[in-house]
Parts: sequence; C-alpha cells; structure tokens
Amino acid sequence: MINALGPQEWTAIWLSLRVALVATVAALPVAIWVAYVLARKSFPGRQLLNGVVHLPLVLPPVVTGYLLLVVFGQEGPLGGFLKDVFGISFAFRWTGAALAAAIMAFPLMVRAIRLGFEAVDPGLEDAAATLGASRWRIWRTVTLPLVVPGILAGAILGFAKALGEFGATITFVAAIPGQTQTIPTAIYGLLQVPGSEPAVLGLVTVSVILAMGALLVSEWLARRMAKRLGGK
Repeated sequence: MINALGPQEWTAIWLSLRVALVATVAALPVAIWVAYVLARKSFPGRQLLNGVVHLPLVLPPVVTGYLLLVVFGQEGPLGGFLKDVFGISFAFRWTGAALAAAIMAFPLMVRAIRLGFEAVDPGLEDAAATLGASRWRIWRTVTLPLVVPGILAGAILGFAKALGEFGATITFVAAIPGQTQTIPTAIYGLLQVPGSEPAVLGLVTVSVILAMGALLVSEWLARRMAKRLGGK
C-alpha cells in the first residue's frame, strides 16, 4: 500500500510531520504555563480560562478555522499587523497550518500536563523550601523532574493531534499541494479522484502507524509516571 504513494503524497507526509513538530514545539511552553496556573493557582476567572483552553475540543473545527481566518488572515486585526510589521503571514501558508494544528492540539497538551502538576505532592516542595531552596531551585530540582513524564505525554498527544488535524487546517489554509496539503487534506483530495484508492490506503496506513506509535509512547509515559508516584 505504501508503495502506491507518489511524490505528492510523500510531500504531504513530510509537510504533516513538519507542521506537527512546529505546532508542538511552539505550543508546549504556553501549555506548561497554563497547566501550572490551572493546577496550582486560584483566581477569579479560573473556570473561564479553563473553558477557553478547552473550547477547541467542543467547537466544530471548521468554526475554529474560520475564526483563525478572520483574526489571522491578511485583512484580520492580528494577521494584518503581523504582515505589515514583521512580514509574517499565516493564511494559506504552512505556518498557518502549524498555527491551526497548535490551537487544536493545545487542550490535550494542557490536560495531560495539568494532571502531571496535580500528581506532584506539594509536601515535597514545602520540604525543599524549609531547607532554604529558592522557588526557582524548587521548580528546577523538585517540581519539573516529577512533571517531565506528563509534559512528554502531553507533547506526544499534541503531536498526534496536530498530525491528524483537518477541519481547521483546510478552512484556514486550504489544501495547496506542496505548500499546505497535509496527510488528512491529501486523503480528502484523493477521495474525489476516481482510481486513487491505493494512494488513499497508503496515506491512511502511514497516518495510523504514526498516530498509534504516538499513543503507545504516551501511554508508556503515563504508566511510568503513575509507577514513579505510586512508589513514593
């Protein structure tokens, strides 16, 4: 089945990997910070922030893509500003696909990392504080090592979600071969072409392998975190 893939399909695969990797790396620092705030801080509007973070999970992806087009399009408030000031354009470019994938993957990343923060015993941090450790040292030597499996699990889940993102991507950046066409949009396009079933099956096979591999690694990390915390 994979042998049926042509240059255009392989380009879509490599572009999907590039988009998913960039989306994950760009969203991860923000996801860590938001997860920490939701797990450890109490403030007015906390539930509202939690709702906004998870909104892409419940909104139709096409709606998310349309909102991205309105906000980050060349005539949008942020899109126009970024283009005029920094020369950065998102609409109908692979960077836009990465932005859409990052937003759709963000809730899953935050959820996994938040669980990691909530699983850390605050008593360990308090004990380090009584020994004179600074807040930064406590974060670096106590909190972060315990949350690393959760961060990795969140990053892998986000990568898998970004790899399979379709609705927001095709609405925001379309499916331009070699520029914005990812695996899901390539499959959708091939389904409209008679006799393209072998290429579709090849792309589906690659997609399943990549997604299943990411999920297995994420599950392994979650088990490792649970085992580590359970052994304390």
